[in-house]
Amino acid sequence: MKVQGVILMAIYFSLAYTQLIKGQPRKDCQTRCGNITVEYPFGISPDCYYPVPGDDSFYFTCEKEKLFFGKNLPIINISHSGELRILKAISYSCYNDTELTDQDYYTTTLANFTLSNKNRFTAVGCNTYSVMTKMKEDVNYSTGCLSLCDSLPVGNGLCSGDGCCQTSVPQGSQRFVIRSNRFNSQRSINGFNPCSFAFLVEDGMFNFSVEEDLLSLRNVRKFPIVLDWSIGDKTCEQVGNTSICGGNSNCFNSTTRNGYICKCKPGFDGNPYLLDGCQDIDECTSSIHNCFGTSICENTIGSFYCKCPSGQDLNTTTMSCAIPNKTPKQEPKYLRWITTVLGTIIGCLLILLVVSCIQQRMKQQKNTELRQKFFEQNGGGILKQRLSVAGTSNCDVKIFTEEGMKEATNGYDESRILGQGGQGTVYKGILPDTSIVAIKKARLGDCSQVEQFINEVLVLSQVNHRNVVKLLGCCLETEVPLLVYEFITNGTLFDHLHGSFFDSSLTWRSRLKIATEIAGTLAYLHSSASIPIIHRDIKTANILLDENLTAKVADFGASRLIPMDKEELATMVQGTLGYLDPEYYNTGLLNEKSDVYSFGVVLMELLSGQKALCFERPQQSKHVVSYFASATKENRLHEVIDGKVMNEVNQREIHEAARIVLECTRLIGEERPRMKEVAAELESLRVTKNKHKWSDEYPEPKGIGLLLGVEILSAQGETSSTGYDSIKNVALLDIEAGR
Repeated sequence: MKVQGVILMAIYFSLAYTQLIKGQPRKDCQTRCGNITVEYPFGISPDCYYPVPGDDSFYFTCEKEKLFFGKNLPIINISHSGELRILKAISYSCYNDTELTDQDYYTTTLANFTLSNKNRFTAVGCNTYSVMTKMKEDVNYSTGCLSLCDSLPVGNGLCSGDGCCQTSVPQGSQRFVIRSNRFNSQRSINGFNPCSFAFLVEDGMFNFSVEEDLLSLRNVRKFPIVLDWSIGDKTCEQVGNTSICGGNSNCFNSTTRNGYICKCKPGFDGNPYLLDGCQDIDECTSSIHNCFGTSICENTIGSFYCKCPSGQDLNTTTMSCAIPNKTPKQEPKYLRWITTVLGTIIGCLLILLVVSCIQQRMKQQKNTELRQKFFEQNGGGILKQRLSVAGTSNCDVKIFTEEGMKEATNGYDESRILGQGGQGTVYKGILPDTSIVAIKKARLGDCSQVEQFINEVLVLSQVNHRNVVKLLGCCLETEVPLLVYEFITNGTLFDHLHGSFFDSSLTWRSRLKIATEIAGTLAYLHSSASIPIIHRDIKTANILLDENLTAKVADFGASRLIPMDKEELATMVQGTLGYLDPEYYNTGLLNEKSDVYSFGVVLMELLSGQKALCFERPQQSKHVVSYFASATKENRLHEVIDGKVMNEVNQREIHEAARIVLECTRLIGEERPRMKEVAAELESLRVTKNKHKWSDEYPEPKGIGLLLGVEILSAQGETSSTGYDSIKNVALLDIEAGR
C-alpha cells in the first residue's frame, strides 16, 4: 500500500508539474459570462488566463452577465482562431445652421490586441470628412473618408460615396483616434442631415439606409469590430515545444501579427490551448463520413474507415461495397505463356539490378576519389600538418559532408546569401538539428583563397573566446572549401553605424561596451592566446553584433600567428584602406601595433558615426583620422562627435575615449599603447570616474596626408583593401576585400 501511495503521489506531482510548465488554468475556473463562453487562454478570474508578462490582455471582467475587457469594452464573441469581437461606439459632430451643437470622438487603446483587416472605417453624412489616426510611439499615421452631396442621396444598402463612404483600416493598429467633421461652408442640408458620423465596423455588418442613418444613426451607439490576437511575439519555430498548444493540436504562426495560435488536428475538436482540450470527433455519428450503401463506418482516433461485409470489396471511388467479379479460369496454354513472360521479365530485371549495382559502386568509388581530390586541392593535407605543428586546438572542428552543406543552404540558394566579399560568399545554413549557422564559401576557381581559408581554420583553432565568432567546422570535400560558423543575428557594426537597412541608434553606453569588448578580444589574441595572433583586418564590417549587442570579431582569413620568439613578421601587406597601419604599409613589417592602429580607426567611427573613408569631406579630411586630428587640434572636437551620443553626463568619458583614439593612431608604432593598456583604459571608463592615463600630453599626429599609405585618387566612397609586396616594393590594390 505504501508503494502504491508513493506511485500515485509521483503521478500527481508529474501532472501538476506538466500543468505548471504549460501554463494551464485551474480546474475550477468559471467558463461562462452570460451567453458567452470564456475558455483558456482567456479567463475572468485569477490563475484562469494565460499570463502575459507586464500585461493582463487575456483577463476579462464579467459584470451583470456581460463580458468586458480594457476600459469597459463589451465583448460579443471569442474565437480560438485568433479573433475577438467587441462593440465600439461611434464618433459624431452635430450642427445647426450656424454652429456646432454636439460632438463626441474617441481614443482607443487595445492593449495587446490589434485591429483586424476585416474592419471598415465608415463615414456617414453629407459634406462630411472623417479621419482615423493610428498612433505608434511618437509617429502618427492617418487615413480618412470623404462624402459630398448637395441633396438627399437616393438608394439604400450601398456605402459607395453618396452620403456614406467606407475604406480599409491599417492592420495591426493598437491605439487610434477617430474624429468626424463637416466642411465649415456647409452646415446642414434642409435639416435632414444635422450630424456627421464616423466609426469602425466589421465588414458586412452595416447596411446604409438614407432615411434612418442620416437622421438617427447616433441612436445606434455601437457597432461590432474585429480584433486579432495571438500568443506571445515569437514564431512556432522559436518557441518549439514550449508553446502552450495542448495534445492533438498543432502550432501555427499568426498571419495577421507576431506570435502564434493553436488549432486542433484534423479529426479532433475542442480547445487547443488545454492539455486535453482537443478530443476525437466521432465521424460515424456526426455524418461527416462518406461511407455509402452497405459499407459500415468504423471510427478511429482522429479519423475513420469504411468496412465492408464479408465477401465484399470496397470501391474507393464510390465508397460502397460490391461482390468482386470472379476471374474465369485460364486454359493451360495461357498459363504456360504467362509463366514464360514472367520468367523473362524477372531475368531481365535481375540483369538490370546487377548492372545498376555495379554502376552505383563505380559511381561511389568515383565520388570518393573526387572528394579526396578536392580535399587535397583545398588544402586538407596542409591543414592537418599545420594543426599538428600548432599543437592541441582549443575548439573541436567538425568535418561536414558535401551533401550536408547542400541541404543546409537549400542548394546554395541566392535567398540564403548573407554577404559577399573578397574572401568569398557567406550563406545562412540550417542544420538537421534546426540550428542556424553561417557558411562561408570561397570563390570558385580562386586558388589564392584556399590559403586564406586554411589560415582562418588554423587561427580559429587556437582561439576560445566569447567575443570571437566560433568556428564550428569545415567541409573540404567540395570543389571549393567551406567554413561553418555560429550564426550572429544582428548584422555588423558597420551596418548599425552606416547601414540603411538597420533602424539602429547605438547609445554611448552600447558603443563603449562594444569598443571595450573588441579591445579585450584583441588583447587576448595578442597576449593570452596559445600562439600570439595578429588579426590584420580589424574594421567595423568584421565586427558582428548579436541580439544583445555583444561584439563578435570575425574574418580571420588575413590573420597571422606570431612565433613566441618574434615580435614582428615581414609579410605582403594586406588590409583595408582607411584601417591600414601606414607604418606596416610602408615597411611590410607586421606586429601587434598594426591592430592597435586599426582599432583606433574603429573607435573613431564609434565616436563620430563617420565612415573611415568619406570622399564627400574636404580633401584633407577624407580619412576619418585626418578629420578627427584636425578637429582636435582646432578645439572643435564637439563637431566630430556623433550628436546621438554626446550629452552633459558623458562628455568626460567621450574626451577620454578621444584621447585613446589619438594615441592608438600615432604614425610611429612604438608610440602606440598595447591592446592590454587600451582595454584596461576603456574598461575603467565603464566602471569608475578615476581613470589612469598613459600620458599628460596629446602629441598631434604628423604627416596626415600619408595616413593611407597611398594617395586617395578615387572620388568614390567604396572601401578598398590594399596589398604590398615588400620584396618588389610594389603597391597592389584589390578593390573588394573583407566580408
